[in-house]
Amino acid sequence: MNDHGWKSGSTDAMKRLLALFATALLLWVQPAVAQSILRDAETEALLADMSRDIIIAAGLSPANVRVVLVNDQSINAFVAGGQIVYIHSGLIDAADTANEVQGVIAHEIGHVVGGHAVFQNDGGYTNISILSLLLGAAAMAAGAGEAGTGLLMMGQRAAIGKYLAFSRVQESSADAAGVRFITNAGISGKGMLTFFDKLTAQMHRYGYYATASNPEIDPFAQTHPMSADRVRTLKADLEAAPSWSKPFDSKIEQRFKRVQAKLRGYVAEPETTLRRYPASDQSAPAHYARAYAYHKSGYPDQAAAETAALVKTAPDDPYFLELEGQILLESGKPAEAIAPLREATRRSNNQPLIAATFGHALLATEDKANLAEAEGVLRQAVARDKENPFAWMQLGTVYERKGDEPRTALATAERAHLMGDMRTALVSARSAMANLPQGSTDWVRAQDISMVAQTAMDDEKRRRR
Repeated sequence: MNDHGWKSGSTDAMKRLLALFATALLLWVQPAVAQSILRDAETEALLADMSRDIIIAAGLSPANVRVVLVNDQSINAFVAGGQIVYIHSGLIDAADTANEVQGVIAHEIGHVVGGHAVFQNDGGYTNISILSLLLGAAAMAAGAGEAGTGLLMMGQRAAIGKYLAFSRVQESSADAAGVRFITNAGISGKGMLTFFDKLTAQMHRYGYYATASNPEIDPFAQTHPMSADRVRTLKADLEAAPSWSKPFDSKIEQRFKRVQAKLRGYVAEPETTLRRYPASDQSAPAHYARAYAYHKSGYPDQAAAETAALVKTAPDDPYFLELEGQILLESGKPAEAIAPLREATRRSNNQPLIAATFGHALLATEDKANLAEAEGVLRQAVARDKENPFAWMQLGTVYERKGDEPRTALATAERAHLMGDMRTALVSARSAMANLPQGSTDWVRAQDISMVAQTAMDDEKRRRR
């Protein structure tokens, strides 16, 4: 950090303290999702099916609740306002069963129904923090440096204590709601308990419990209730439920193992994947994982062989066909990728993510004869899933090759808006508006993007002042 003329040692310390405190405050109140979202047709279908009955039992509509996968190897899940549950990839990796993940989803739906949100600014703790910050800054400005620091520390401690107590209440409330939802959905709560056992083991491992060598751990200094206590509280209710002894859904569990293996193959280092899924393992999950590991390592023939083994076992499986086409496409064989991707799109009922890959393959052939089909496929993909930057980019390429500049600009604006590039979104939307028939559907959409982008840029300017 450049102090820009701050020379006094005590003043430097105050400045660092203010900066540190302000950073902590931002971490508490900002609901942003910093990690990248992982999107995969098979995974999204599985998460939707796993959570549907839980969502209905919570009195919500499956059409309005989404379970989103975040590329983060830590074992975590959270909500950040609205009706979206974020699941870390590390949690999927750590789970032994789909039922464990269902237990986590039920808990997070409890947060949704309770109106909770991570880092939300309605618990009162941010107000006391801001007040303490202002009082401390005023004291420092008046020359009472040590007194100012003391005010900050007292305010910060009070704020943290209030926040932690507030968070523990939320977590306990979400636990109780999650039990109701998973029980009313007719799903066993065994996975909820076994996953809490995993969390308990993690807390022991990383020193969150008092031990002979570390007796000072305070259970009230945790945002979540201690996992062992949570298990004891929930166990009686879950075991008394009629669904406690109900067998897990075998089809869901099989699909989970496939998705888990696919995710491991995509996220982990190839060497790790190949050790976990050796060649002696001829199961579908193992073929899946090795296909991704070989593809990432630059061994297209081995990747294709693993995929061929999958397709041989289930020639009509759209996700196996999708993988076959994807590997061919990314190996520089777009013409060969068209047939499996076309079939995957058809058998998945034109699933937008698969259709976008199919459209990309059609364009990658650079054959003008494929342009019309690509346009139809991609237009349908974005109509069903507008939050797919890749599909918008491919559709923009279609319009560019057709010489349709206004719609090329509109597709660029759509993609930039989704990516958070508001300057490009604004410029492209205005370009589209200038050349589209005023009042048309596309013109109105370009106007909407322009207004949203302009507002976002104005807000950013105000924040910087």
